[in-house]
Amino acid sequence: MSAAVQVAKTPPRQIIHRTRGRTHGAVTRLMSPGDLGEILKPFVFLDLLDNRGDRFPTFGLHPHSGLATLTYVAEGGIGYEDTNGAVGIVRAGGVEWMRAGKGVWHSGGAGDPGRTRGFQLWVALPPHLELGDSESLYQSAADIPQVGPARVLLGSYDGAASAIEAPSSINYLAISLKAGETWRYEPPQDHSVLWVGVGKGSVEASSEALDHGEIVVFEAGADPVEFKALTDTEFMIGSAVRHPHDLVLGYYSVHTSAEALQAGEARIDEIRDTLAAKGRL
Repeated sequence: MSAAVQVAKTPPRQIIHRTRGRTHGAVTRLMSPGDLGEILKPFVFLDLLDNRGDRFPTFGLHPHSGLATLTYVAEGGIGYEDTNGAVGIVRAGGVEWMRAGKGVWHSGGAGDPGRTRGFQLWVALPPHLELGDSESLYQSAADIPQVGPARVLLGSYDGAASAIEAPSSINYLAISLKAGETWRYEPPQDHSVLWVGVGKGSVEASSEALDHGEIVVFEAGADPVEFKALTDTEFMIGSAVRHPHDLVLGYYSVHTSAEALQAGEARIDEIRDTLAAKGRL
């Protein structure tokens, strides 16, 4: 008789870091350029926003340069205004995309009454975009493609692609699972960066339970990750080709060089002067 052939089971992709960040009021800072952003770049900043039904805080007009922001509203609504002339409310399932480029100012705050929950992400821009024109795009839930439980906010997944032109090779997905459901993420082979931020409930990955309010970082590589919902859960997953440039930081800005930062801050000052002349600051 021939002996049974045993096939070695591939170990799950390991989690190398997890944290609940720092909470102040309705905002939990899960990632900043000076900590996890250095590990996960081009992802350099992540806030979990959750007012728990209280009045949502207003973030007055403030500047950015050298980066892009993506705000995803999972529940409720967030008001917005920017110096490109846009104003309105992003409601549940919608996205605010702001590629700051050389410089832009924007604000956010209360939308509809009641609970508002979501995430704001910053993405570092490559040199050919960090001092380019700014652009803003506001999408409703109906504008965002969905494949199974995955809503494609940035990049492409399983044949579906975001209408937003990604600044580099990035996927950013919002996943919703019912208790007991499973889902498998297979990143592109060149996406060595992988992380998950949990916005609701609890989900198992790599034999560990990931809970609401956590961000977890996976080891570098291209192996897929299996997820099983322990409760009804919503989480964000980001994967990307690692940003190969230094992070040169201003207060609201991220650039690839001191010279680019200086140019961005000069443009921010010009916009500030225009806003002040109009009595907006």
